[in-house]
Amino acid sequence: MRRAALAIEALAIGLLFWSFFSDARYALAGAALAALGAAAALGAFGQRRELPHFWLWFASILVYAFLYLPLAIVVIFSFNDSKLAAEWVGFTTSWYAKLLADVDMLAAARNSVLIALTASAVATVLGTMAGIAMHRYKPRLLPFMVLTPVAMPEILLGVSLLIFFLNTARPALALFGIEFDLGVLTVIIAHITFCIGFVAIIVRARLAGMDESIFEAARDLGATPWETFRRVTLPLIMPGVIAGALMAFTLSIDDFVITFFTSGVGTKTLPLEIYTMIKVAVTPEVNAVSTLLMLLTLGMIVVAGRVAPDVLRGK
Repeated sequence: MRRAALAIEALAIGLLFWSFFSDARYALAGAALAALGAAAALGAFGQRRELPHFWLWFASILVYAFLYLPLAIVVIFSFNDSKLAAEWVGFTTSWYAKLLADVDMLAAARNSVLIALTASAVATVLGTMAGIAMHRYKPRLLPFMVLTPVAMPEILLGVSLLIFFLNTARPALALFGIEFDLGVLTVIIAHITFCIGFVAIIVRARLAGMDESIFEAARDLGATPWETFRRVTLPLIMPGVIAGALMAFTLSIDDFVITFFTSGVGTKTLPLEIYTMIKVAVTPEVNAVSTLLMLLTLGMIVVAGRVAPDVLRGK
């Protein structure tokens, strides 16, 4: 009976999904809600000891549908043969061709890739050093300094960096005759700031599962600290380093809040360009660029999971 209830729930989610493409969207949405209610009522019958297991599956299906159905709709409507994303008209790939011919969008994409590559490279080096230091020397202040940008709300971090750039960095550099203004450089510095913590966490987690006697044996055999790091430590933590670099790249390329505060006038990235397009009108071109950005982000996460599966699973 409870398997039938879960099947009805899946059917209800399918009806809700189909309502976005049908003229009878309200009728389908109402039928979906009625089917969800019927599934919940049907699942409540049966043996009491199986009830918690049923509700776990019931809630899990709803949560994952809530997370992934909007993403699927964005992807599908990127092929919609209409200037409006309100209803489905027909299939076309013209919006992707228009996107590739958009000069402003291509410039924003170049800026995003440049910022993400630079920020992830610097953050990987500094984050790896911080992760090794936190694991080996157990300092009290360093974990707080490294992990605070990770836990801090993005809007607070963006505002604080904006104030630092305008009220501290600009006057200090002006004393030496150096002009400093918001732009690509400030965005890179801001992205490095919050990416270091993520890399440090991954590298530290990688080191936590290793046998310390390996490093002691290398030193007993006459290896210098640098040789121990280059020939023993770095090869062992390389999957975590690569995973941290991919994670930093992913976080940097799709960041909006911190970039919004630190980019300045004339500096555009993909998230900022998408935001600008949405303010004018939500067209399938917005869906197309969102789809490409989504595929890039998911691809980086998949690669990170392949390189260091234990780290991303929290082991």
